[in-house]
Amino acid sequence: MIHNNINLAWFFIRDLSRNLGGSDTKIVNLTQKHIRGRLAEALIVLLDHYGYEDDGTTLKIYMSREDLANLSNMTTSNAIRTLSSFVNEKILVVDGRRIKVINEPILRKISKFG
Repeated sequence: MIHNNINLAWFFIRDLSRNLGGSDTKIVNLTQKHIRGRLAEALIVLLDHYGYEDDGTTLKIYMSREDLANLSNMTTSNAIRTLSSFVNEKILVVDGRRIKVINEPILRKISKFG
């Protein structure tokens, strides 16, 4: 089918290229960013996928610190310390598994330059 339809073949080539580029970016983010950047990246990914609750600041997903650490490719203790530093810098407010993003532009900046 692909052999006989050049447009279908090009569709799959483009789609696979986009997926490969996205995977490459994720690997670089998880291996070369500093801890702050990795955690910020994980929070931005959660924000972009799940969004905010009705209050406009609380993430719609609740995660344990261990799950957040795993998502960020770090130890749980590093995730807890980094979350605490974000709280002290007034970027986040953390209440159990609930995370409120107080300063999204700064969080995105940390994620980008992390």
